[in-house]
Amino acid sequence: MGEQTAAAKSVGGRGKPKSKAVSRSSKAGLQFPVGRIARFLKKGRYAERVGSGSPVYLSAVLEYLAAEVLELAGNAARDNKKNRIVPRHIQLAVRNDDELSKLLASVTIANGGVLPVIHQNLLPKKTAAGKGKGEIGSVSQEF
Repeated sequence: MGEQTAAAKSVGGRGKPKSKAVSRSSKAGLQFPVGRIARFLKKGRYAERVGSGSPVYLSAVLEYLAAEVLELAGNAARDNKKNRIVPRHIQLAVRNDDELSKLLASVTIANGGVLPVIHQNLLPKKTAAGKGKGEIGSVSQEF
């Protein structure tokens, strides 16, 4: 009577031994947490009920957006000869990409700065091809 059978060890007495739990993120092949996003959707009361596929889809979308921003910010950091991504690199990445800039148009990135732009009126005037250097001054200065 001291021995326990596999049926006695299993949960619910169904005869199958309990298998190791597999997360929904690993089932979907994602890094972002599907279970946590499902909890946030439920607690946020955005709807009465939350379908089983919606947190998976939302996790996939958020993971894609994060990967896109991080890739562009990594490129911006490499262009500036840096190994670490700082908010400035994220700002440069987002504002130089048309679609991300449109998505994050109303977002302020702290310590991001602004895009470097020199106004057209502040740039030096280009001289015409036929004019020499002697004709740059005004007429009143000529002798």
